[in-house]
Amino acid sequence: MKLVPSVDLRDFLSGDPERKQKFVNEIGKAYEEIGFVALKGHFLDDKLVDELYGEVKNFFDLPVETKQKYEIPGIGGQRGYVGFGKETAKGFKKGDLKEFWHFGQYLEDGSKYSSVYPDNVEVPEVPRFNEVGKEAFKMLEKTGVYVLRALALHLGLDEFYFDKFVSEGNSILRPIHYPPITEEPDNAVRAAAHGDINLITLLMGAQGKGLQVMNHDGEWIDAIAEPDELMINVGDMLSRHTNNKLKSTIHQVVNPPRELWGTSRYSIPFFMHPVSEMPLNALEGTYDKNNPKLYPDTTAGEFLHERLVELGLIK
Repeated sequence: MKLVPSVDLRDFLSGDPERKQKFVNEIGKAYEEIGFVALKGHFLDDKLVDELYGEVKNFFDLPVETKQKYEIPGIGGQRGYVGFGKETAKGFKKGDLKEFWHFGQYLEDGSKYSSVYPDNVEVPEVPRFNEVGKEAFKMLEKTGVYVLRALALHLGLDEFYFDKFVSEGNSILRPIHYPPITEEPDNAVRAAAHGDINLITLLMGAQGKGLQVMNHDGEWIDAIAEPDELMINVGDMLSRHTNNKLKSTIHQVVNPPRELWGTSRYSIPFFMHPVSEMPLNALEGTYDKNNPKLYPDTTAGEFLHERLVELGLIK
């Protein structure tokens, strides 16, 4: 496959069984063949997108010493600020050329996860940053729920199979700033080749060149979304759970041409995680004697911890 397919969530939401099945077929085929789709018809409107980018830029424009106040020790970077070059892709020694922020799950009072998840971090210097971040988190999470419902049907599961695992899942909204490149990068790139940890990732900001996806022929192809599209891909958790029926695809964010080194790039992925106790064991029907289980049984929490250690976010 040479291009990332485009699908429209409004087909799934239409109430028309044929259009709904069309969406299930299209996204299922794409995730089996390349692991990425560009999605129209999501729940983020243009006003919210513009507000979010504005607030994200306002935050990253703060002085470094101000941003560093929001680096919270001891939580593996799960909330607040993570400074430039702190995250390193699995198998790489050079830190990625980026800084980022983490918004996490918003729990109802009395949730059993209140003592498990770190609190979100408030930034008084940018008054609407947290409010707009929360609204975007909720709309991306809502979009992700429907994508997972379609994938459940594609896998022959109950449509609402994933709901119980993601409704209070350990999801993360990550605004990223790739600053201007001021010197020869010494083999570092904005985001080195990697697979995502989670179930699915919903990415804002793939409208320009930079994001590349490796297809099954080992070729890097540009993944460029239209202005009204999110790029959504399969993460390693979903790949494990489906015994690689749905494929987590290696992707990267490459450095721009030298003439564009002086420009910043912003992107905002939403990493949709389940609750930590979700079993990631291969689903029934995804393995048999000719197609054995590819991974040992584990839970989402165990797998996440293992990967955060590999990324250098937990020592």
